[in-house]
Amino acid sequence: MNRWLRLSFLLWLTLGLSFLAHAQLPKGYTLGDAVADFQLKNVDGRTISLADYRPQKGLIVVFTSNHCPFSKAYEDRLIAIDRRFSAQNYPVLAIMSNDPTAYEDDSFENMKSRARDKGYSYAYAIDETQRVAKAFGATRTPEVYVLKQTNGQFIIEYVGTIDDSPQDGANVQRRYVEEAVTSLLAGRPVQSPLTKPIGCAIKWKN
Repeated sequence: MNRWLRLSFLLWLTLGLSFLAHAQLPKGYTLGDAVADFQLKNVDGRTISLADYRPQKGLIVVFTSNHCPFSKAYEDRLIAIDRRFSAQNYPVLAIMSNDPTAYEDDSFENMKSRARDKGYSYAYAIDETQRVAKAFGATRTPEVYVLKQTNGQFIIEYVGTIDDSPQDGANVQRRYVEEAVTSLLAGRPVQSPLTKPIGCAIKWKN
């Protein structure tokens, strides 16, 4: 009897701690939410924050990584998006939130090498504590959040994938991020504000 009581107590304790840990995890932002300021280390050694982008009309936040084949497939398209829209005050900010111990490719040193070798035109920052990814509710790489600045706050207007062809840029039919930013710049609502991100799962720290 004592053995079963001990087992029952351990099961209850495990379930209770799991529930508590789950309850404390952020649910993530939704459409229309204002994003809280954050600070991250960029590959050039600078500390950058959301507040640094206040002179812009908005921001394209992309959670990405070095090792993920989907992220690699989107690199050139992401560079093209930044070059097109940064001139219109809608730059890209790429964030790497993976646990680098899960994949060596995602280390900060390898992030710096990747950004240099590919000629990233945008900031590429590491989310060492993973707090930013959890605050956004990001789960995949790549996963995009398009933010519009309104009265000094950055409001989420689009969440999802970059376009409808994750593996082949030649077969793109819908360019969701470009459509969203183009609409926002024209003062129109985003037609497809939510899409399903397709990519690798973010590797969380234990």
